Amino acid sequence: MTATTKPAAPVAVTRARALSPATLAVRQGRLEITQFLRSRESVVFTMGFPIIMILIFASIFSDQIAPGVSYTQYFITGMIATGLMTVSFQNLGIWIPIERDRGVLKRYRGTPMPKWVYFAGKVIMVVAIGVAETALLLAFSVALFDLTLPATAAKWLTFGWVSVLGVTACTLLGIAISSLARTARSGSAVVTPVALVLQFISGVFFVFTNLPDWMQQVAAIFPLKWMCQGLRSVFLPDSFGAQEPGGSFELGRVALVLAAWCVIGLVLCLTTFRWTSKRDG
Repeated sequence: MTATTKPAAPVAVTRARALSPATLAVRQGRLEITQFLRSRESVVFTMGFPIIMILIFASIFSDQIAPGVSYTQYFITGMIATGLMTVSFQNLGIWIPIERDRGVLKRYRGTPMPKWVYFAGKVIMVVAIGVAETALLLAFSVALFDLTLPATAAKWLTFGWVSVLGVTACTLLGIAISSLARTARSGSAVVTPVALVLQFISGVFFVFTNLPDWMQQVAAIFPLKWMCQGLRSVFLPDSFGAQEPGGSFELGRVALVLAAWCVIGLVLCLTTFRWTSKRDG
């Protein structure tokens, strides 16, 4: 008479159930960061593009736009905001459709891993790369363009909450817009034009108040304009606030608009995100 034994659970399933939620999220985040760093194109574009643009525009424009404020200083604040948008909105909007098209998301959904762990990994990657990119931009700008870092705790606090709200909104919107891409190849075609248009109308490449009124009004609907404005309050003199459309940096409105986009982005994610491509059903 042979003894019957209960089939052992798959090792992956057993380990997944044994790990705490925090450990699962950290491991997923580590995986996302590793995958990002292995993509040389993503690393060069995300980390190098803002620096290249600063070098180009600083070489072309050297005038002051206000007493004690050079165009380069103004432009650098916009590139910090753009860098945060690139690593969150643009990267997620392009890479998630690729993973969906390759069946990666479908396989994730079929595992015992909680679905939120996938998104937690993306968030950890965005935060890690965003911090590294911002630190690199600040070091580069201080060394070569005499950017003055904030001298007070209040300024650093403003820098912190503007960055957190901005990255949160852009991350959620990047996840949401990823559902518009029908195939892996169309992700870039959907997201990149949106990101470029927002940069041109939000006061990144040009002084915001020099843009046509209708363009300013369109830009004021979206997060990037408010991220740029909030960061200008950190790195530019307080007197420059009078040059803003509202006559001040309007930090209360900056917080309100960015928080509203966080809510809108979350609703869009919950209602539009797809784990499979349309051909998979």
